[in-house]
Amino acid sequence: MSRAPEGRADVCVVGAGPAGALLAHGLAEAGHEVVVLEAGPRFRFEERDGRMERAIRPAFDTGDVWEMGGERDAFAAGGDRYYPLNVARVKGVGGSTLHWQGMVMRLHESDFAGENGPGPAWPIDYEDLRPYYAEAERKLGVAGADDNPFAPPREEPFPMPAFRPSYSDSLFAEACERLGVTTHSVPNARNSEGYDGRSACVGYGTCQPVCPSGAKYSADHHVRKAEEAGARVVDRAPVQHLETDGERVTAARYATPEGAYEQRARQFVLAAGGIETPRLLLLSRSRDHPDGLANSSGLVGHYFMDHLFAGAGGTLDRRTRQNHVGFLTSGSHQFYDHPGQAVERDGEPVVPGVDSGALQPIKLEFLNYAGPSPVEMALGSETWGDDLLADLREGYGHSIAMGGLVGQPPRKENRVTLDTSTTDDHGNPVPDIRWSWGPRLERTLRRANAIQRAVLSELGADLAWTVGPADTGPAYHHMGTTRMGVDPAESVVNPRLRTHDLPNLTVASSSVFPTAGSMNPTLTIAALALKAADHLKADL
Repeated sequence: MSRAPEGRADVCVVGAGPAGALLAHGLAEAGHEVVVLEAGPRFRFEERDGRMERAIRPAFDTGDVWEMGGERDAFAAGGDRYYPLNVARVKGVGGSTLHWQGMVMRLHESDFAGENGPGPAWPIDYEDLRPYYAEAERKLGVAGADDNPFAPPREEPFPMPAFRPSYSDSLFAEACERLGVTTHSVPNARNSEGYDGRSACVGYGTCQPVCPSGAKYSADHHVRKAEEAGARVVDRAPVQHLETDGERVTAARYATPEGAYEQRARQFVLAAGGIETPRLLLLSRSRDHPDGLANSSGLVGHYFMDHLFAGAGGTLDRRTRQNHVGFLTSGSHQFYDHPGQAVERDGEPVVPGVDSGALQPIKLEFLNYAGPSPVEMALGSETWGDDLLADLREGYGHSIAMGGLVGQPPRKENRVTLDTSTTDDHGNPVPDIRWSWGPRLERTLRRANAIQRAVLSELGADLAWTVGPADTGPAYHHMGTTRMGVDPAESVVNPRLRTHDLPNLTVASSSVFPTAGSMNPTLTIAALALKAADHLKADL
């Protein structure tokens, strides 16, 4: 394909992940000329079964499946905690939805109101985003049930019925009922029935890092829709610098295998995620913007947030049918708005209550993929033939586990900056993730572990492991680095997602989140992108 620029476009979008794809599709359908510049390649759908096979072979790691790593994707991690950036991101058409888990929950009303911990209220409330949440669920194709008493109010049923609870879900449900813990379904951006030209889930179980059937939503679906509506999507075109005339962005300078080009446009949208978006703004410093673009507040890159994993698991003396489902079908949000709520059995506290003001929201998950898979066990075994089969029959199928997410409070010292000592394949400084946790997050992780151990104890599990404050890691949900607000001195973008400093530069990304909540962010990213598209339509 030709990667040379178009003439002056209406809109230039940087990034072809879910935000960029949905926004580009909406604008192209409205008749606007849209060009999307994506740093990574375009992956062929027909190659997904090969990528699935590669994912389960021991000679490959997760980066190999979607071709991440090397000089192009170099980074630094200079903070108190090492941040393993490349473990779970994808540069390519579709972005990280090519290998995401696919859980899509709305943030709670309390998240927007700033009631769930330190940090500002959002400059928009749940009602502002509610119609866009509904539209995002239709666009992505969400299977769910209105059975979650803790979820915010809905305006219509989910587009598809929820997946049935797994067998291990039923085991958890019985134990949770005895404890007074409410369980409910988990909405998934994967087809429980045929939807939008894609098949129902056929149960490969390799949802991460690849869905070979296409039943799980990935943003390349809307990239194709955008192209059918007239948008132009250019792959392997990493943007190096945004040019300005001092007051407005005039062009995106990008590299390609064929050479360097500039794409001019009336409006520009950054949809490159919570790491590459602030990096590009910082790389775009100039005489008129010596600290980088949109950075009069000095906050570009600051308030980096993620979700941390809390988990516990072990074995039962009966079969659990582990690894029969590659995604989550049940969870509990009972401790989201009230993380200090006591857990009781027969009226007696199993886990005493605590002051919820000292904790972050907790989202609990019942894992359908606990313990090693039979493939993993076989590959790691030293036995063969009948002996191997006997070992698998004896050792497989008894594992059970819970997981959960805890969102980080915003901390200014957590930031994405530039490491000038290391450069990428185009000679640009790489992103440096400076990351730390703090006592509030650690307290909440311990609290989540205590609830998980109580449920597993009630279930009769032999507890074998716990992942908590000492050894946890991120969910790779990059948020907060171009935060949204009404005060230009305290934020980077306004409620329309327009930067305060440049009237033709919009940011559609989780980077605009003022707070993290503890819900997976993709549905909120999609809703914000649809909102931004409406604002751009009104302005063009």
